[in-house]
Amino acid sequence: MTKGPRIALISALAQSPGPAAAAMSEAWPQARFHNLLDDSLAGDLATLGAITPGIVERFLALGRYAAAAGAETEPTAGVMFTCSAFRPAIDRVRAALAIPVVSPNEGAFEEALAYCAGRPAGGTIALMLTFAGSLAPLIDEVHAIAALRGQDLPRVDGIVADGALAALQSGEGATHDRIVAAAASRIASADVVVIGQFSMARAAAAVAATVHAPLLTTPHAAVRKLRSMVEASA
Repeated sequence: MTKGPRIALISALAQSPGPAAAAMSEAWPQARFHNLLDDSLAGDLATLGAITPGIVERFLALGRYAAAAGAETEPTAGVMFTCSAFRPAIDRVRAALAIPVVSPNEGAFEEALAYCAGRPAGGTIALMLTFAGSLAPLIDEVHAIAALRGQDLPRVDGIVADGALAALQSGEGATHDRIVAAAASRIASADVVVIGQFSMARAAAAVAATVHAPLLTTPHAAVRKLRSMVEASA
């Protein structure tokens, strides 16, 4: 049997590798993936309040390690980052590496914008998060991608499930899912709903039972995008 490509998953939150691995297994079962995790990054970002040069250097170190890890066996074919708050640092890694690099949200945002194409006033995206600090940069990212695609800028309604991430970090997964589902009930109308963090993907079924719009999860969309890039570059 032909071996699939070697993929590195890089996480800054301890709760992200699980959803990333599940999405890889479901959306790209031929790929062989491994995880790199530095879960001090999320806490350091919260303390610093901004992506500093030091955080960028740490991301570059992780990216370069991932790219070189298979040099003696099989080269790494692509890298997928899983944590949504670090896009500027991920962009630096993308520029530094010669292999495909995917950020956590770009695939989901591109798919969401496809749902909004041609809608009045650019359409509406409901963006669900458990970390409020990610909201403003992710809205900026949606608008930047829309501008590159030549689309009208959509309205992005942020829905923050306060307390869900703390519950998940305490091992209370069922509580996390209930809080996220309750937050989803606040979505009045949208052309598409995006679960905007890898750690939230576990609540997708609960959200799908609550909302009446197409639902995207970031891990599955990221895998689809990375797969298309790696296969195109093969």
